[in-house]
Amino acid sequence: MPHRTDIRAERGNLILRQASGASEIEACQRLRYRVFYEELGATAQGDSAERHIDSDRFDAICDHLVVIQPSAAQGPEAIVLDDGELVGTYRLLRQDVAEAHGGFYSESEFDIRPLIRAHPQLRFLELGRSCVLKPFRTKPVVELLWQGIWDYVRAHDMHVMLGCASLEGTDPEEHALALTFLARHAAAPEEWRVRALPQRYTEMNRLAAVDELDQRHALKDLPPLIKGYLRLGCYIGEGAVVDEQFNTIDVLIVLPVSAINARYFARFGQPSG
Repeated sequence: MPHRTDIRAERGNLILRQASGASEIEACQRLRYRVFYEELGATAQGDSAERHIDSDRFDAICDHLVVIQPSAAQGPEAIVLDDGELVGTYRLLRQDVAEAHGGFYSESEFDIRPLIRAHPQLRFLELGRSCVLKPFRTKPVVELLWQGIWDYVRAHDMHVMLGCASLEGTDPEEHALALTFLARHAAAPEEWRVRALPQRYTEMNRLAAVDELDQRHALKDLPPLIKGYLRLGCYIGEGAVVDEQFNTIDVLIVLPVSAINARYFARFGQPSG
């Protein structure tokens, strides 16, 4: 179940901390609705459409990180918490909590059970529902979110992070270069390999050749979140998944703590233990 930890980080005029209570989780859901549905074209259904929130059964069992701008000139559309305007959120689901409540969210798209069974000594953390208001989708905000995730990983002694990351739109051909690049340059080694579910599998290796110039273009076109994970040393699962409801193409991020480039520890802190 949700677990309060003393997670707090600052960068510039932004603060990251853990959400507290049902009202702040609902604020995260409203922010997600604004970005996923109103901006990016997801299809609202049921309660989401009626209440203008993005919610599912996992919200109640996850921990939620929030990014706050305390000094913002808050307009009428701002989602305001006690300490400022909410501009970003990320939710975290620990393996022990997931297994007590029916599994991980990403299991609806990727066959992650063989990976977890292959590493019984390791603790997995699922990252999901990354959401940042458009003006704040910058490297400093991505790094602030990563600092919060990393502090959480250390606080709970987690060993592997995984979760879905998204490319906008549902036509794989529009992302052929990016998908091919990820398939060829970030594919997981055998011990960390995960495949999309057979009924949802979309081929990522879509181009016959990708030269050095194309690689640079592919990196430039990737969302900041995926670029951030690549810098840290993540692997990408095999096969993408088209999510019609959220108007995205999803890839699976797998990031063992053991694979993180050590130079980042000077900035974010050493692993636990």
